[in-house]
Amino acid sequence: MITIKSKSELDIMREGGRILATTMREVSSAIRPGRTTPRELDELALKTIRAHGAEPSFLGYRGFPAAACISVNEVVVHGIPDDRTLQEGDIIGLDFGVFYKGFHTDSAWTFPVGQISREAQRLLNITRESLFQGIAQAREGNRVGDISQKIQKYVEGAGYSIVTDLVGHGIGKKLHEEPSVPNFGRAGRGERLRNGMTICIEPMVNAGRPEVVTLPDDWTLVTKDGTLSAHFEHTVAITPDGPVLLTADEANPL
Repeated sequence: MITIKSKSELDIMREGGRILATTMREVSSAIRPGRTTPRELDELALKTIRAHGAEPSFLGYRGFPAAACISVNEVVVHGIPDDRTLQEGDIIGLDFGVFYKGFHTDSAWTFPVGQISREAQRLLNITRESLFQGIAQAREGNRVGDISQKIQKYVEGAGYSIVTDLVGHGIGKKLHEEPSVPNFGRAGRGERLRNGMTICIEPMVNAGRPEVVTLPDDWTLVTKDGTLSAHFEHTVAITPDGPVLLTADEANPL
């Protein structure tokens, strides 16, 4: 069932989104090639979220063992933080959820580790822009498929692949709510977007083929062909004035 949020509930989600944006800024600024491990970044995320009076949405969710999903290079999503040292030229996806005053927000961003190749930077640029192409369609009266089609057209037009095994989602009192928000599909299809809906738009884009494989830990998804993958996400509110990003603020205009 799709839940419509009141103004006061959206205000709470905006507060939680600011905590998430602060966490993204703090954790991403700690990335140091040759010095930082994903586990250290996860510990910083947990500390930052709790210092602001919130809880991490992911920790313990269906048994997930960390506060953050941290995905390096060919890892698409749901990477479990480990003790590997990040290397110059890696790319790293940071995916956080924040639970604050009864509501969740969710956001992800993929960052360079030091200097990265032109090919890797282009993947990040295209995936990031595809997110904002989709967000531009998140308007009252449009349909979910309008978001989906815009993302797919932009990504595939750039020569990359959309991961079709995973989709975005509604969000609110539950981390995952209706409707599903695919990154592929046809315009004019799917749920109609209404004032007060809150959704997570999150393109997952592979440099190579779209197929993914789940590792034996039952969480980590990697590209089947071993190519790089990028992931960008915002929690978005549908309003009469257009889409509102709940997981960005002036200090973190990602």
